[in-house]
Amino acid sequence: MTNLEVRPMEEVCPPASADTAGPCLQLWPAREVPLGGVRAMNVSRTLPQRGLPTVGAWCFLDSFGPARVAMSVLPHPHTGLQTVTWPLLGSIRHRDSVGSDVIVRPGELNIMTAGRGVSHSEFAVLPAQGDGGPDEGSQELPLQRGLQLWVALPDAERHRAPAFEQYLDLPRLSGPGFTATVMVGSLAGATSPATTYSPIVGADVSCSGQLSLPLNPDFEHAVLLLDGGLTLDGQAVPPGPLGYLGSGRSTLDLAASPGTRFVLLGGEPFEEELLMWWNFVGRTHAEVEQARLDWEAQAELSDAEAAAARFGLIHGHGPDAGAEAGRIPAPPLPGVQLRPRSRY
Repeated sequence: MTNLEVRPMEEVCPPASADTAGPCLQLWPAREVPLGGVRAMNVSRTLPQRGLPTVGAWCFLDSFGPARVAMSVLPHPHTGLQTVTWPLLGSIRHRDSVGSDVIVRPGELNIMTAGRGVSHSEFAVLPAQGDGGPDEGSQELPLQRGLQLWVALPDAERHRAPAFEQYLDLPRLSGPGFTATVMVGSLAGATSPATTYSPIVGADVSCSGQLSLPLNPDFEHAVLLLDGGLTLDGQAVPPGPLGYLGSGRSTLDLAASPGTRFVLLGGEPFEEELLMWWNFVGRTHAEVEQARLDWEAQAELSDAEAAAARFGLIHGHGPDAGAEAGRIPAPPLPGVQLRPRSRY
């Protein structure tokens, strides 16, 4: 999914430092963002934050739904990151300039490596398209709920060729009171097959009662509660905010109400400064500006020329594609002087 804000601000993400070490529990509130205007789907954004730009290499987290919305995200670009799509309700059709055309369903993972540049689109799979179960053929919009995350690529990997992977079966970890699906990275010996470029973990955890979840103490971690209720370090964690846990924890000891589900994110603290704007993750203003110019220039190219250009061509979105014709233009860059900010 793209960041469709019409006036996105540049986010200067300073590197993690020794000041971030140690366990803690901080609740970072979400902000509601309308994607594509006031009538479009609203998302709840918990990364980046002004004082917490990254958790490990995780640099962006949107949650959306449950809502009956016909997601229709036209072709748009990315650089310097990996997109991680994790649907909770409903199915999404993903197409990209690498040549992928797949449907991802709850429990399945899409991970796209943008590298030096990629473009993709995402559309909700409507019941009439054959994925609606008992409502097959109805005109009611499907329920959509899910997470869209970005992982920042380290400097040595951010100019690599774009790639796409989909995984229908992911490793599961079980223990007293919990089960966890490991989306990316490793958790307590269970390792996802998804390609990553820095030490990281992302897991979908269902739990109830008192439990202790093994963690890597070298990682910093955060949790996003999806359903139910959590108590950590004697403090309630409500749905909505991101619960930042700091680093140095070898276990996550918590109490969960029945039916609790949360997402665990973590990784080695990211030691590079990032500059994020719109759908680009770079290091300098000049890099981001050039990526924007390259995307806008592709609008004037023929299909053959676009296929060989930086962001490539996505088949099925040409002039004869009806409602799926077109692309998302880049918004104008803000005319501001960037000033690095401290992490807290």
